[in-house]
Amino acid sequence: MARYIFITGGVVSSLGKGLMAASLAALLQARGYKVRIRKFDPYLNVDPGTMSPYQHGEVYVTDDGAETDLDLGHYERFTGVSARQSDNITSGRVYRDIIAKERRGDYLGATVQVIPHVTDAIKQFALDDQDDHDFILCEIGGTVGDIESLPFMEAIRQLRNELEPDQTVSVHVTLVPYIAAAGELKTKPTQHSVRELASLGIKPDVLLCRCEHPLPDGERRKIAQFCNVRAESVIPALDAPSIYSVPQQYHAEGLDAEVLRAFGIKDAPKPDLAAWEDVTDRYFHPEGEVTIGVVGKYVGLPDAYKSLNEALIHGGLANRVKVNIRWIDAEIFEEDDSDIAAKLEPMHGILVPGGFGERGSEGKIASVRFARERKVPFFGICLGMQMACIEGAREAGYEKASSTEFGETSEPVVGIITEWMSEEGLQQREAGGDLGGTMRLGAYEARLSPNSHVSQIYGGETAISERHRHRYEVNGAYIDPLEKQGLVFSGMSPDGLLPEIVERPDHPWFVGVQFHPELKSKPFDPHPLFAGFIAAALEQSRLF
Repeated sequence: MARYIFITGGVVSSLGKGLMAASLAALLQARGYKVRIRKFDPYLNVDPGTMSPYQHGEVYVTDDGAETDLDLGHYERFTGVSARQSDNITSGRVYRDIIAKERRGDYLGATVQVIPHVTDAIKQFALDDQDDHDFILCEIGGTVGDIESLPFMEAIRQLRNELEPDQTVSVHVTLVPYIAAAGELKTKPTQHSVRELASLGIKPDVLLCRCEHPLPDGERRKIAQFCNVRAESVIPALDAPSIYSVPQQYHAEGLDAEVLRAFGIKDAPKPDLAAWEDVTDRYFHPEGEVTIGVVGKYVGLPDAYKSLNEALIHGGLANRVKVNIRWIDAEIFEEDDSDIAAKLEPMHGILVPGGFGERGSEGKIASVRFARERKVPFFGICLGMQMACIEGAREAGYEKASSTEFGETSEPVVGIITEWMSEEGLQQREAGGDLGGTMRLGAYEARLSPNSHVSQIYGGETAISERHRHRYEVNGAYIDPLEKQGLVFSGMSPDGLLPEIVERPDHPWFVGVQFHPELKSKPFDPHPLFAGFIAAALEQSRLF
């Protein structure tokens, strides 16, 4: 049976438990262990797909079509292990399933309570789908003491009693703030956080202390004494210059060694960190730089485009260049055309990402037009591809070309397709149904034209699988007029019904994709589309 590492948090920064879990998993993986990470989220949404990007950041999508917390993106990028539906659970999903069982009569008239019914469901989630993993890391969302996370904490307490003594370890992530006026680090928040955790029946084995300044040995011993752990189990987690240097930094501080010691494992293989050393070498020693303009609608919150941000960095790693990202609000281009040239001329590449709704759409279309006319490398993702098709249709003479997502239109270049074929057979959705029921989610196959630019980018492949998250599709009725205008549909669904990729052969680099390639990009395995886009931007920078 797998060993379990339960990760809880006190008052921590935004780069707390999720990054820590991913880094620890990467270190265990580097030692040859097979790992999987799971996320327990205390909010009542059934899945994160119902939440605004401004509230909770991006929604990360798995191959099997789950809409999950963005932390699962960290897990995949750091371990290369594909996340799945069973790796993310919310309170909403737990309560929904329990209430459904109660309505069916599954409990035979018994009183349904948080204990044991909710906690049993959480424990079962942790124990399911173990496969042959050596370690399963379970990150508990929220902060110790939050009322929302109490059932999850209770489930952990019960599991630690029910499993073998050497089968679970508790890691607690806390904050050690630096008080500038006093010129010292304060350990009280950590002491109180551990005391709160202990009051719930959970004793931490390892403390990971987030701090801006080095943690002196005296303070480390003080924390250990008051929190009832070994001094060596108090691991400083200093701010890092890059998230990709965190695994090496944690290893140097002894995090993985302490976790293995807590399990009683004394013969663990030494970690092979060569891949991470190569990544950090490329990141910190670039041989050039490019500037990419991202024209979006959620640019006020960087976490709304978290995977996109990281995939652009990965494209830079592939080309050994630094990528400077300029976040540009698409709405500013709807007010004054003169802003377009001023904002976009300094860019070596223009990327229009996904999104929902009409706001900013005309600004995105204007950005596509600028990239097409000025021959600037362009990359359109999901809605960005749709905007490229609408811009191409308007150029072809369809002046009222638009998307039915934005309202009634006489030229619906983009609209909801209610039926399509997949490997599982006929898929259907209702245009007027629940919003969640109209999404095309998860991995779908696309067939590429053999001699296309995008096929070359994929190394000559003619069949690929990528992850989708969208409701609207490009209308196949406009394929012929758009191709006559120069916009080639070089990727289609296997049944030939749904456009997946467009490109312009007469342009240095102009690609639009209906899927989200950023979700599969990793620092040690950059996605070929991002590697190709940054390579084109680098070539563009040499023309300046």
